[in-house]
Amino acid sequence: MKPANIQVYPNPQLLAEAAVKHFIEQAHLNISVNDRFNVALSGGSTPKAMHQLLADKYSDLVDWSKVNFYWGDERSVPPEHPDSNYGMAKETLLDHIDIEPRQVHRIEAALPPEEAAYEYIRTLRDYIGSETPNLDLIFLGMGDDGHTASLFPHTTALQETENWVVANQVEKLDTWRITLTAPFINQATQITFLVAGENKALALKQILEGPHQPELYPSQLIQPVSGQLLWLLDQAAASRLESPE
Repeated sequence: MKPANIQVYPNPQLLAEAAVKHFIEQAHLNISVNDRFNVALSGGSTPKAMHQLLADKYSDLVDWSKVNFYWGDERSVPPEHPDSNYGMAKETLLDHIDIEPRQVHRIEAALPPEEAAYEYIRTLRDYIGSETPNLDLIFLGMGDDGHTASLFPHTTALQETENWVVANQVEKLDTWRITLTAPFINQATQITFLVAGENKALALKQILEGPHQPELYPSQLIQPVSGQLLWLLDQAAASRLESPE
């Protein structure tokens, strides 16, 4: 992989604080330049903590009327299901800030997976255009198996080169996921990984310092075409890296 911009924080709480600061900075930058901020959210514990901090302590620092929310992936469950990434964001952030329904562009994951993927492509085309389809900021997590979004090892979505969104069958979880694809993610202006926990350390080392093996470690597919890539880590996740910054 190309040299990565890596920032390491002592614990998950400080990592979440850094993620909030990053969100606010990106919001201000994009609103000042483009009068809008298109951001894709992620599931997971660190994004959840970021959402809660944004809602509880920093909500007055963002012009929410200019923010449009998208998602990097979704489980094939209805929005009220406890496993829904949208549902988590709604509970921890969206219900606590001043936004309109038209600003929230969730994946309709209660639909059959292929239909949900097709409909989300239509949503993205309708709202961000089809010529240069890029989001301003995409937050990504990373699993202890090296997956990101719902790009899991040895799944068909890793081979996708054209579609922006696909339904991806994850056999080891016996489920389907709907996910943005690597080619679409890589068009983003800013891509930011949030990774915490010692259980992520070995996979993270392979992704950042090991050979290029995206079938094993799909997070290696994330290489922005012209945007920026940032890794925000806690010390536990970074513990196996040779030279974390």
